[in-house]
Amino acid sequence: MWPYWILFLIPALAAALSKPNTDLRPDGTRSIRIDAVWMLVLIAIGFLIGFRDRVGGDWFNYFRYLFQAETLTYTEAFLQPDPAFKMLNVLSVNLGLGIVGVNLVCGLVFAIGLVVYAKSMPRPWLALAVSIPYMTIVVSMGYTRQGVALGLALIGLVALGRGRLVWFAFWIFLAATFHRSAVVLISISLLTLNFRNYKNLPILLIIIFFMYTSLIEGKTDQFIEQYIEEKMHSDGAFLRLLMNVVPAGLFVLFRKRFIISKNERKIYLVMSLFAIASFLALVTGIFPSTALDRISLYIIPLQVFVFSNLPDAFGRYNGQKQLVIFSILIFYALVLFVWLNFANFSHWWQPYRMFPPLDIEEAVQMRR
Repeated sequence: MWPYWILFLIPALAAALSKPNTDLRPDGTRSIRIDAVWMLVLIAIGFLIGFRDRVGGDWFNYFRYLFQAETLTYTEAFLQPDPAFKMLNVLSVNLGLGIVGVNLVCGLVFAIGLVVYAKSMPRPWLALAVSIPYMTIVVSMGYTRQGVALGLALIGLVALGRGRLVWFAFWIFLAATFHRSAVVLISISLLTLNFRNYKNLPILLIIIFFMYTSLIEGKTDQFIEQYIEEKMHSDGAFLRLLMNVVPAGLFVLFRKRFIISKNERKIYLVMSLFAIASFLALVTGIFPSTALDRISLYIIPLQVFVFSNLPDAFGRYNGQKQLVIFSILIFYALVLFVWLNFANFSHWWQPYRMFPPLDIEEAVQMRR
């Protein structure tokens, strides 16, 4: 389990020692320029995700996409649900890269999104440290399709925070081609719009219509049957949704203290209310836990946003800010410790292994 701790402790140490990024753009956002250090971070995270061997609860389940890809053309893959992921599998099979090719591309895309999002925060290293225990280790290594979709969605959220609605819709559309559940984030943009004078609204509506007809229409029956009608139960959903509720409550109550742009204030207020509503739906039993758990994956960025802003929102002088930083780091270190040692399925992540590319037949034999 040491690779996971190293992955967390390096940005945690940098977060404790680094200063906030106070260089604001005219719109109140921050530059996302990626220097050599952050490029190294991007590559390291992408490779750890991409070259993993038998790590993640759905590791062997993803081989069924490779089996299917052996008999598909690119055109046939394009016409299926989650077309980008299906086409990626076809490409990886044709190149002889197997599961490694798929995981490496997905891992690098997630890492790009994560680094871009972290760099847009006031304390990038703290944002990165917060994202490691669950968003990176559990989601990106456990749910490959949702992981790459989340990485693209992170880029979309940065664009939306800068008022670039069309780019936001583009990134969410691209995310939905890997896992169509990403379209839930479109609701955030709709709820933050000023419908009377927003010039890009017609374009957004066209994109939403296209996304619905190409990615959702006629394909929701499986989701409804699997997650809602069968009322699937997700172990740990309560704690995972609770982790979103805590920053949501902090932001709703103290949002005026956050030095952020107007667009970001609207976006994360909507996300906070969504997180609170999802948690209430879970505890009251209105909605099945698995459906809420899957949708809440796209609310995890709220944790990164709130906690990376929290030291400067609550700390009046440097000592107070450092205390807030240490408290956040200790909390997420505890999250990582508890998950690695006590979570029901964490044994699928341990030990961390890396390997050269395997073919499908070898993987089947390993599964048996």
